[in-house]
Amino acid sequence: MDRSAYASLSAQEGSHWWFVARRAIVDALIRTRIAPRANARILEAGCGTGGNLAMLARHGTVDALEYDDDARRHANERGIARIEPGMLPGRIGFDAARYDLIALLDVLEHVEEDRASLAALRARLADGGRILLTVPAVPWLWSDHDVLHHHKRRYTLAGLRAVAQDAGLKVEGIGYFNSLLFPLAVATRTAHRLLGRKGGLDAQPSPPVNGVLRRIFGWERHLLGRVRFPIGLSLYAILSA
Repeated sequence: MDRSAYASLSAQEGSHWWFVARRAIVDALIRTRIAPRANARILEAGCGTGGNLAMLARHGTVDALEYDDDARRHANERGIARIEPGMLPGRIGFDAARYDLIALLDVLEHVEEDRASLAALRARLADGGRILLTVPAVPWLWSDHDVLHHHKRRYTLAGLRAVAQDAGLKVEGIGYFNSLLFPLAVATRTAHRLLGRKGGLDAQPSPPVNGVLRRIFGWERHLLGRVRFPIGLSLYAILSA
C-alpha cells in the first residue's frame, strides 16, 4: 500500500463509515457465527495500523502480524496486542502457536499466493478453530481504489470458495456483504470512469453523510445469517480445518 494510503488509514479507522461499520459486522459474525471459547487465543494476520485490535480483544487474547514497518508502528502504539513482523504465507511466527480464531480482514487480496497463505494459516488452527476472512468482491468493479491499495484481485463467491477448498479448508459460511450500498457504489464508480476522475473514493465524507452511510452499512450486521445477499462489495467466509 502507498505510504499516503497508510497515513489516511491510520487517521480514519476510528471514524470513517466503512471501517466503523465493517468492524461491527465482523464483531457480530464472531459473536453469532463463531462464538469462540472464553479466553480464546486470536491471531490477526495482517493487522495494518491496528484498527481491529480492540474489537478482537473483546473475544480473547490477541497476537498480530504485520509486514509493513510503518503500519506495525501505528498498531503497536495502541498497546493492545503482541505484534510481530511477518508475512504470508511463509512468516507467521509466534513459535508455531495455534489459535482458536484467525482473522484475515481485507488482507488476502494483497497476497500473491492466496491458496498457500490459507493453507499456512490452516496449520495454525487449534482444534475446533476457525478462520474468519473478508475480501473485496465483484472483479468488474476493479478501480483506481484497488490500484492505490495494491490489490492483486477482487473475488467472486465461487472463486473464494474454490481458493479455500484448494487450501484444504472447509467452508462453514460464506456470503456477500456491504450490499445495501452496492447500487450507490456502482453508480459512483461508473461516474468516476465516465468523467475520467482518479482516486477520491477513500475520502471521508461530511459528518452527516458519514453517519448515514455508517448506519446503512452497519445495519447489515443484523441481517447476515438471516438474509442471503445476491451481491455486495465484499465477501466474508468462515473456514475450518
